[in-house]
Amino acid sequence: MEKSAEESAAPPRWLPFVVLGIGLLAISFGAILARLAQGHGLPSLTIATLRLGLAALIITPIALWQSGHVLRALSLRQALLTCGAGFFLALHFATWITSLEYTSVASSTALVTTNLLWVGIASFFLFGEKPGAVMALGIVISLSGSLLIFWSDSQSSVAGSDPLLGNFLAIVGSWCFSAYLLIGRRLRANLPLPAYVWLAYGSASLFLLFACQLSNTPLAGYSGAAYLIALGMALGPQLLGHTSYNWSLKHVSATFIAVVTLGEPVGSAALAWIFFAESFALLQGIGFVLLLFGIYLAARGEGR
Repeated sequence: MEKSAEESAAPPRWLPFVVLGIGLLAISFGAILARLAQGHGLPSLTIATLRLGLAALIITPIALWQSGHVLRALSLRQALLTCGAGFFLALHFATWITSLEYTSVASSTALVTTNLLWVGIASFFLFGEKPGAVMALGIVISLSGSLLIFWSDSQSSVAGSDPLLGNFLAIVGSWCFSAYLLIGRRLRANLPLPAYVWLAYGSASLFLLFACQLSNTPLAGYSGAAYLIALGMALGPQLLGHTSYNWSLKHVSATFIAVVTLGEPVGSAALAWIFFAESFALLQGIGFVLLLFGIYLAARGEGR
């Protein structure tokens, strides 16, 4: 009887895969919506601020209702870690969204999703966690793919006004997201998901608000369509996409989810071809394949 009760409580086997597919589609629209927002006159810093700020506001009632007691008992160490996580998350979105002004959607999303590699490298230097042979091979192949993308974009400026700058900003965005993940691992050990997401998004949006003030970047005065796109980014890629991944962690392995995230640059590139008629050169395509294959190997190596 107990076994049947547990089975009835578990979702159907196919449901996590459907949820992951929906999450992947939502996240793949992130770069497309950011590019559309830029086309409506929103500065990249404003886009990042609105995306995280609106997401934090939307999730506030849920976080306070489900995790209010945890938030009230937050320790000083947890508060400092939250500030660190929020700072790097803010930098991640500021640099990555800005990269879309200068390079193609395909290059930007391929390079910004290399965080699994940087987390592996950082874990080796910071915590002495030695990567296995499969992960090490994946890192080498992925870095080779990244260099090919850089080399290909350096030969042509069709993708954007300064592809090398855009690619570099995407890589910096990946470094910042890796730092966010490393700090988040420690926070998530003692915080429920709604509390952690609210703290991370909220603190990141505060850092971005401060950056807007320092740089005199306005948050008001744009068209209604621009704000609708920003709201779409908060609801779709930020909340629906990432929440789908987090929910699926209870039902499939983290390694499988890491492999699923490889679909983001593929999905974004396909959507960019549909919406913006973006294509990529042969060398860029080869680098794209090497990068994704290397991350796949690294994910397999992490799961061993």
